Amino acid sequence: MIKYLLVMLGAGVGGGLRFYVSDMMHKLFPVYFPVGTLTVNFIGSLILGFLIFGLDEKNILSSDMKLLLGVGFCGGFTTFSTFSLETLYLIRDAEFLYTGLNVAANVILTITAVYISYILTK
Repeated sequence: MIKYLLVMLGAGVGGGLRFYVSDMMHKLFPVYFPVGTLTVNFIGSLILGFLIFGLDEKNILSSDMKLLLGVGFCGGFTTFSTFSLETLYLIRDAEFLYTGLNVAANVILTITAVYISYILTK
């Protein structure tokens, strides 16, 4: 039961922070492109990479902390479902350039973020 509570706590904090970061990015860059979602996906991937490669693989991260931070926080902070909905809206609105840019940027930058974490922790 404690494992579920850890995931829920982490997800709640991650979700709240996701809303804050996305909102701030929208205020800084009030454009049609979903830069807030891209930002949290990049940051969340970077954090998850550091958790796994910097802490977990070195046996520094307990299984409870991995649940709290990796599954809970990063799961609540990153936004694959939001990314999918925003991409569908771009398609619906015939914003095909932004659609391609959104998909490519999210995939490339999040994989890059995990790779950066991997390199920096080795």
